[in-house]
Amino acid sequence: MSLVILMTVVFQSCHEKIANPNHSLTLADYESLDSSAYALNSHRIREGIDSLSRNDRDSMFADFATRGHYAREKSFVWINRKGIDARADSLVSALQAVDSMGFNPRKFRIPQIAEDIKRMRMLDFDEQRNRINIVAARLEYNLTKAYLRYAVGQRFGFMNPTAVLNHLDVLDSDSNRTNYRTLFDIKIPHANKKFVELALHKVQVDSLSSFLHALEPRGVFYNRLQSGLHGAEADSFGRMRMLVNMERCRWRVPDYPGAHEKYILVNIPSYHLRAVDGDSVFIMRTAFGSVETKTPILISKVKRMDINPQWIMPKSIIKTSILPRLGNSYYFMQRQYFIRDRKTGKNVSPRQVSRDMLLSGQYLVAQRGGEGNALGRIIFRFDNNLSIYLHDTSSRDVFNTSERDVSHGCVRVEKPFDLAVFMLQDKDESLISKIHYSMQADVSPVGIAKEEFSPQMQAVNDTLQRKLLIGKVEVNPQVPIFILYFTLYPDESGKIEIFEDVYGYDGVIYRQLQNYI
Repeated sequence: MSLVILMTVVFQSCHEKIANPNHSLTLADYESLDSSAYALNSHRIREGIDSLSRNDRDSMFADFATRGHYAREKSFVWINRKGIDARADSLVSALQAVDSMGFNPRKFRIPQIAEDIKRMRMLDFDEQRNRINIVAARLEYNLTKAYLRYAVGQRFGFMNPTAVLNHLDVLDSDSNRTNYRTLFDIKIPHANKKFVELALHKVQVDSLSSFLHALEPRGVFYNRLQSGLHGAEADSFGRMRMLVNMERCRWRVPDYPGAHEKYILVNIPSYHLRAVDGDSVFIMRTAFGSVETKTPILISKVKRMDINPQWIMPKSIIKTSILPRLGNSYYFMQRQYFIRDRKTGKNVSPRQVSRDMLLSGQYLVAQRGGEGNALGRIIFRFDNNLSIYLHDTSSRDVFNTSERDVSHGCVRVEKPFDLAVFMLQDKDESLISKIHYSMQADVSPVGIAKEEFSPQMQAVNDTLQRKLLIGKVEVNPQVPIFILYFTLYPDESGKIEIFEDVYGYDGVIYRQLQNYI
């Protein structure tokens, strides 16, 4: 009976009408809940970004690109009406790598970004410097700045070697312009507007992580340096030296030694040349450009060898060594120098050539090939913009000294005959023998006009012509040559060696990296 009474009460209660206390509410009743503290306003965010941009004194490419993006009032990259999303987390996660790269997270504004992301998600705002639109502006600007700094640096390097190294040494100047020596003669890609647009597009299409991963340097040597940056090797090699050589590894050069089985490597600070053919490696001493006439960094392919070459003097040497001695026929004869009219091809007496004639460019000054020639008995030619080559030398004592930065820019090699044999794909014994003979023979009669020959000289010349290898030997296939500048570099066994910074480039690069350290 009690069960029936209970069911009746419950049934009746389900049908009782209870008055709704909110029945008469209107939108006006909700106005008291509205708070500007949580309202995103695009105009105020823009004002905050403009203020950040005006006060940003950083001057790397990524910094200019960041300011330029917002100056054109482009759409926001990271902020939307809901605040921020997981893309910001992806970037912050990638940016954690800057510490392992030896850089300061504050130079990428990472601590401020992390703090502002937390504020945005916890709605932790105040009425001072952390109002919602100020926080949103900081996040928008700092995320873009950090992103472009990181992406540009990983893809192209954190400094531009073409712009920096090629504005170090003044070649000549006047009241109108200054010309600089080309010290970095490798064509590499540089950050530009197109890359910035691509990078910002990757954020919009949510492919940020894969894009950043693809930009990372991949070299074995780079990874070795980075892994040792926070360990004992930093004490052994020097942290600064490790950082600048890591930076060199970031430059996206078009070719590198590891891509070839056969190549020549001249690492300028090592004072040595390394000739590699598979497992076969031989090393010789080199001499290279002085501090005033530095050997440039370049990559090319050796295409031919010239035996007993003539030396065509550059204008710089003509100015310093030839002009003061014009008219001194003995000086020219003693050194086998001659002056030739470029138009007619005829030799001209030093007594008949004036200073203005030589400086006009119509006449060349050259040295006959053979013993005593500045280029030695053989030169190894490869395409480049600066007339730089490997060659023999008549001043062989230079290889007995420890400091061999003595040339006008070309690289002198200690064992030119061995290098010539290395260049040959087919080791033809008759060709090798002829090269050897030609590099030892007296070739002084060669190149002298026939009307100047005595009967005895003619007979000597005829014999020479039969035995001598005159002119060029093609290198086929061409051999890659790398003239580089590393103050840390692995030897043939993989052990990293330390070299003196002979041109002072480490200091130049490190000053640029201070923007991130």
